[in-house]
Amino acid sequence: MQNTSYIGLSRQAALQRQLDVVANNMANANTTGFKGEQMMFREYLVPTRSSDRAVGGKLSFVQDVGVLRDVREGPLTKTDNTLDFAIHGDGYFQIETESGMRFGRNGHFRLDQTGMLVNSQGFAVMDDRDQPVIFAPNETRIEVSEDGSISTENGTVAKLKVVKFANDQELKNAGDGLFESTQTPETVDRPNIAQGMMEESNVQPVVEMTRMTQILREYEGVQKMIDAENDRVMKAIQILSNAKAS
Repeated sequence: MQNTSYIGLSRQAALQRQLDVVANNMANANTTGFKGEQMMFREYLVPTRSSDRAVGGKLSFVQDVGVLRDVREGPLTKTDNTLDFAIHGDGYFQIETESGMRFGRNGHFRLDQTGMLVNSQGFAVMDDRDQPVIFAPNETRIEVSEDGSISTENGTVAKLKVVKFANDQELKNAGDGLFESTQTPETVDRPNIAQGMMEESNVQPVVEMTRMTQILREYEGVQKMIDAENDRVMKAIQILSNAKAS
């Protein structure tokens, strides 16, 4: 008689994790280059036994198997900031961190005290030779073409490295809008980079709010089922107890 409750609890546990994902999406609705996520579920069947058969029917539980990342491009916003870059289509900027190479689409960059191009956390942005992009003190007119080539009043400086992966879903969140991967990155030969633009999050707050409301309603519905099953079991125990006493 506990099977119904166990099945309900498996659904509630999955809904709780789904709610966490939706809440994270909403929290990052204004995070530059953020990609929304969704939970993936499947039916998990458990065989049962009955008194007259070794193998009876199967119980259907809910199992979450992972998170699916929405890799679609977010809307682009014009900033007119010389060091803001957005990638049209596939691709990630390559960033060198203290923990190794990381990848991201947040192109809000700046120059540090040494003239090196860095991201918001101060990590170096890589060029196509896997070297940091460094500007001379007298270089002020920074221009970036669509293919990532960087030039100043002194001529060509470097070319931004843009990479892609065989499977974007295997990228793991590394924090601060960056990803890590065990896959070998493939250089994008002809990237499409827009200077003075920023890619916004592709999360749609209205859609996420609707999902959150639906999840809460489903959770409450499962809870009512569990409560009804508990009442049924308690009533059955009481009837059996009275019958035995009589």
